Amino acid sequence: MIEISINNAEKSFGFKKILDGFALEATTGERIALIGPNGCGKTTLFRIISGEENLDKGIVSTRKGATIGLLSQMPPKVSDDVTVRDILLRSFENIFELEKKLREYEEKLASVPTDKIESILNMYGRLQEKFTNLGGYEIDEKVSKICNGFKISEEMLNRSFNTLSGGEKTIVNLASLIISSPDILLLDEPTNHLDIDTLEWFEQFLSNYKGTVFISSHDRYFLDKVATKTILMDRGKADVYHGNYSYFLEESDRRALAEFDEYKNQQKQIEAMKAAVKKLKEWGERGDNPRFFRRAACIERKLEKMELLDRPEAKKQLPLDFEIKGRSGKDVLVADDLGIILGDRVIFDGASLYIKYGEKVCLMGKNGSGKSTFIKAILNGDNICQGEVRIGSSVSIGYIPQEIKFENDNATVLETARKFYEGTETHLRAALAKFLFYGENVFKRVGTLSGGEKVRLKLFELIQKKANLLILDEPTNHIDIDTKEMLEEALSEYQGTLFFISHDRYFINKLAEKVINIEDECFHQYLGNYDYFKEQKTKKLLPPEPAKTGRRR
Repeated sequence: MIEISINNAEKSFGFKKILDGFALEATTGERIALIGPNGCGKTTLFRIISGEENLDKGIVSTRKGATIGLLSQMPPKVSDDVTVRDILLRSFENIFELEKKLREYEEKLASVPTDKIESILNMYGRLQEKFTNLGGYEIDEKVSKICNGFKISEEMLNRSFNTLSGGEKTIVNLASLIISSPDILLLDEPTNHLDIDTLEWFEQFLSNYKGTVFISSHDRYFLDKVATKTILMDRGKADVYHGNYSYFLEESDRRALAEFDEYKNQQKQIEAMKAAVKKLKEWGERGDNPRFFRRAACIERKLEKMELLDRPEAKKQLPLDFEIKGRSGKDVLVADDLGIILGDRVIFDGASLYIKYGEKVCLMGKNGSGKSTFIKAILNGDNICQGEVRIGSSVSIGYIPQEIKFENDNATVLETARKFYEGTETHLRAALAKFLFYGENVFKRVGTLSGGEKVRLKLFELIQKKANLLILDEPTNHIDIDTKEMLEEALSEYQGTLFFISHDRYFINKLAEKVINIEDECFHQYLGNYDYFKEQKTKKLLPPEPAKTGRRR
């Protein structure tokens, strides 16, 4: 059954056309990934489907009676007395009203005259049937299941929603949306702020979801697990791929090659036709024969009517080339019997690790397990109360924090970049242009940059430093898929040592040669990428196989 149909949709903001003849169709049970660079219109499309934005032209139609739920990247504003529990239960107001009426009828039944019992019982029965059909008796179980999946504790349920962090608000809004079970789910970056355990639970949940799901996400592993269809939003139009993200990669490469071959063949045909016109005109002039001119004119008319194919555009590439200025010694980073306490909480107790030159190592662990705390201990020696962290000889560190900040938020991109760039302003502006800071963009205040722009500027700074140890704390959080792939390619060729924190399982699989997971206040080492780590963890959880016994003879 068709849930949503969009035809010939057009939408502009000022002179920028976001949708230009956009069309899609979504049927019941499909899980559709929307991908494309930042600014291509994914969020705008969600707002149009949900009715928050209108099209300039075109038609959007949804199945009659279908309910739509939108997870926005911006949490809604509520009053201070609204609790997390209120947010989670807000979709059940009509059910709670029914429950209130049922209680009222139960009270009436206790005192009503005998001759009126039957009519009240009939009313009560009808209300109870409606209450049952709406899932009234299943609310507590449903809410409990979702809260467990998203790790929303009883303590959090009673907190004011406005006291939560931005990440916590996103998780609560996502949980609230899932609890309401709309026919059409619109999820705008739903995996932000979810740790890997929660992500895996959410993947399983969505895989069993009965409704239609649209997902805008930069988490490629998540899209591989969940999506049944992928739509690339490109130049205002929809390119449809009937599979997950990995299928999209293979099929888009095949299509790109086919398009380029088609373009080359047309160019050859055009050149051959132009050459034929030239020869025919030469022969016509030599022999003073109008037949040759007529044939040349016929070919020229065909050329004029020919629908010319555009040359396929190559993807824009960031010049990410992480060179090193001299290598370090063999021992790069050593933690020995490390103990760290924050307040009254033990973060590490007797934790040890060893990283040698040239390794690519991912540090993993649940939210709050101490990943960023450990990096601060490496950089500044913060909060160490036992053991030590040693940095090897000739190690130079390049660092990207999880929350990127610059020395002066009021400085422009150009002023900020000049501090770490050696060369003329002309060369600097040319270099910044390659990182997509064109023209007037170099005069933007760094405090006003988007998350992706801050990452690009920080990567530009990192490249100038030529460090032989890169420490990256969630480097893919604010960048689109194309930029992630460029970063992966550059880091895979990096000759120094890479130590990074990430929840991006696709990114970890591409780069990590070793995973160090924080468990029980210590470091546990797994000699492989994320899939290997997951396989080993699963083996630990499996019950031991029963011993095999042979039959006596």
